[in-house]
Amino acid sequence: MRDALNRYVNYLQAERNASAYTIRNYRGEIGQFIDYAQAHGVSSWQQVDKLLVRRWLAELHAGGYVPASIARRLSEVRACCTFLVREGDLQHNPLATVASPKQGRHQPRVLSYDEVLAILRAIDLSTAQGQRDRAIIELFYGSGMRLGELEMLDLRHIDLARREALVLGKGDKERIALFGSVAEAALKLYLQQGRPKLATDETGSALFLNRFGQRLRRVSIIRMLDRYARQAGIERKVTPHALRHSFATHLVDEGVDIRLIQEMLGHESPATTQRYTHISQARLHEVVQQAHPRAKSAHNT
Repeated sequence: MRDALNRYVNYLQAERNASAYTIRNYRGEIGQFIDYAQAHGVSSWQQVDKLLVRRWLAELHAGGYVPASIARRLSEVRACCTFLVREGDLQHNPLATVASPKQGRHQPRVLSYDEVLAILRAIDLSTAQGQRDRAIIELFYGSGMRLGELEMLDLRHIDLARREALVLGKGDKERIALFGSVAEAALKLYLQQGRPKLATDETGSALFLNRFGQRLRRVSIIRMLDRYARQAGIERKVTPHALRHSFATHLVDEGVDIRLIQEMLGHESPATTQRYTHISQARLHEVVQQAHPRAKSAHNT
């Protein structure tokens, strides 16, 4: 089973140009399924059946995994089996008709503009790392790009004159992410002062560098943002995705056409972008309830 997984991972790398993050997830999480199968007497992919998979899903649920995490793991194993069917190792995909767990629709967490400012004020711009971090956060909030898109940016992908970044989005689709003058200024400062201090003789073309002069990876970016959020007094967890959500929601609040926001976010479906209008509607209701004299009390008759 491990040999088949290795062939599938090699296929993802060579044929699908999957990112290192995707490869790591697939190898690790499909590997966990293999461990579960072998612990229950299953030694080959041909022996995998619906009953085993359903027991595995139930065990994940009992272990406290959220539906989205369970659904991702099921999708990964299903995709591996699809590959094995195509390669002739399996006659049919045993997971083809196994339903994914239902996921409750949740609204994305959104930062207020004041919270974004508080995070930015927590950064020490006198250091190279601080200049880098300011540029990263301004780019997240100023363009709405995804974490994986920002992580893989090279110098050649940034056009400061046009305030554009060429990013590789989901499905390996290229798009142009736009950013404003504030993000441009932060990037200029980092490129002129911060990056040269972080770079080494072996540094490649990566835009954002760690203290060793290598590409700054997503785990470090996530930890960095969470650290500044705590310093800013924000108790809930703040992620790069929260900045992406905030970018979109704040544009909706300012009356920007939802179709333009869809384009900027790289969403294929308008329905994915539409949830940001729901957030703004909820905020409008909240404002009415708190501020309007005829909404504060049922006794105002």
